[in-house]
Formats: sequence, C-alpha cells, structure tokens
Amino acid sequence: MLFSTPWRRRLFFLGLVGFLIFAFIFSISYGAVPLDKGEIFYLLVKEITGLSLYDAAIADTTREIILNVRLPRVILAALVGASLAVAGATFQGLFRNPLADPYIIGVSSGAALGATIAIAWGITLGMGGFGAVPILAFAGGLGTIVLVYQLSRQGDFVPMMTLLLAGIAVSAFLSALVSLNVFFSGERLHQVVYWMMGGLGGARWAYIRVMIPYVLLGFGGIYFFARELNAMLLGEETAHYLGIDTEKLKKIFLVTASLLVSAAVSTSGIIGFIGLVVPHIVRLLSGPDHRFLLPTSALCGAILLIGADTLARTVIAPIELPVGIITALLGAPFFLYLLRMRKKLRYFS
Repeated sequence: MLFSTPWRRRLFFLGLVGFLIFAFIFSISYGAVPLDKGEIFYLLVKEITGLSLYDAAIADTTREIILNVRLPRVILAALVGASLAVAGATFQGLFRNPLADPYIIGVSSGAALGATIAIAWGITLGMGGFGAVPILAFAGGLGTIVLVYQLSRQGDFVPMMTLLLAGIAVSAFLSALVSLNVFFSGERLHQVVYWMMGGLGGARWAYIRVMIPYVLLGFGGIYFFARELNAMLLGEETAHYLGIDTEKLKKIFLVTASLLVSAAVSTSGIIGFIGLVVPHIVRLLSGPDHRFLLPTSALCGAILLIGADTLARTVIAPIELPVGIITALLGAPFFLYLLRMRKKLRYFS
C-alpha cells in the first residue's frame, strides 16, 4: 500500500483536493465554446469572495456560460461521483464483498422504474424546481430499499445474505417492469433510453440545492460510524462481541447509502462503475480503514466523474455522449484487471 502511513495519507488527500480544483477549472474551460482558464478562476473568486482580481471586463455571454451552464454541471458531476463512490465503499464494507456496488440491492431499478413511468406516460408534476422524472426516480429508489428491507426482515434481525438475495429478486422484477414501460413508450423511447444511459446535460442549480442536503446527511451519517463499519469487516458476530449494535448499524448504513444513490440517480440517470471501481482503487492504495477510505473515495469519485463528463461532451463535439457510456468504457477494463489480480490481493485485510 503506497499510502499506509498517516503523513502519506495526508499528502495523498491534499493532492486529491488540489487535483479536484484543477479538474473543476479544466472541465469548465472545455466545451463547444473554449473559455480562458484565467477568466474562469477570477470570476469564481469574485463570485465566492467578492474580491475583484481581474481588471478586464468579462463578456456577459462568457459569464452566463460559466455560471449557469458549466459550473452547475461540474458541481453536479462532483456530487454524483462522490455520492456513488461513498455508497459503493459503504456497501462493500457492509456486505464484506469487494464486488458490491451502489446498485446492489435494487435502488437503481426502482429509480429507473420511476423515471421510465414519468417519461413513457408523460406525467407532469413539479416540486422545488424538479420535474416528474427526478421526483419519481428518487421516490422509486427509496421505495425499493424499504421494500427490500421489509422482505428480508426476520423479526428484528436482517441477515445480510437474505437482504442481498431479496435485492436481486426485487431488482429483476423491477427491471422487467422497466422493460415493459420502454416497450410502450412509443415516440418517447429515445428519452427513456438516454436517461437510462446516464447523463448530466440537464444540470441546473435547483438540482444542486436539493441534492446537497442529502449528500451531507448521507455522507455525515456514514462517516460518523466509520469505526463501527471497520469493525463490521470482522464479521457481525465479532462486531457484536465488541459491543456494537449491528442491526442498528445495518439500518443506518442502508438508509444513508440509499439516500446518496437515490439522489444521484434521480439527477443523472444510471451511471455505472464509479461506485464499484473507485473504492477498489482507494482500498488498494491506502487500506480498508473507512475513516480515510470514505472521504478519499468521495474525492476520487468526484474527480473521475468530472473527467468522464468532460470527455463525454468534447470527444465528438458538438454531439454529446451519455456519460454512463464513458464510465463503462473506462471502468469495465479496469475492473476486469482487478478481477485478475484478486487472487493476489487481500482487499479487506
């Protein structure tokens, strides 16, 4: 492990913060209309601090592109990437399975069902700046976790294997309903398929304002119990002997991680491999301690999705690819490499 000592971890973390800032500026500057990085930096400094460091006037068009088109998109990419990475790290620790991803218990299928119903049947409703698609997607994701949890309960006890199997079964059933809605979507088929591929083209400030509380609540709730999640890696029985209420922790981790996933999917569609690959990378570099793994995964997830989204909207500009395609093209080969190395590596030691 390259970053196993405290000072190396601090250096790694600070390096990621610096790289995230660079990724912000770089992503905002590239697109159909190239922008000057200096103007971006000075405009952001002025908007955040009120200090004017740039004498030359910035054109209104440039200001509009930066503040209302690209900046909300980059921030949303960072929030979605961080949410999926933290949820993936949480589920991998909870299930003690390095192959677990944020969608393992069917949250994505529930969100997809809500979104496809809204698109295919032309449902129109609004709340807090959100349309029918994100509202029903969020409700579908949270509704699925409630259903899976209730199906897997045995009194006050929830076996993790039963929870996993219930999630797989419910996910398969909901996927069939999604396919049924796609079949009957008619002229809206393109919209349904494009949403399911994942994309950030519809990013706006309303999405960010609503998503931030869920991100803070979800990440804060998970990180507060990071030590207990470390203990869960030893097994439920061992954690129980250490004085940990494992059933209470399961509920906390399931709810908080599902909040992160539902919020991410409702605003961006289904984006794969971020929550699967990023925790792997961080765990290989720094070990399984969730006190460091969780915040570092958040930074890496944000950086990766910002980079993938930048590539998606510039590689064949002016045509914009769904970012889910880019993450799959980048993530799948790397994940296959991890599978080959799995026999030689101990992910949870």
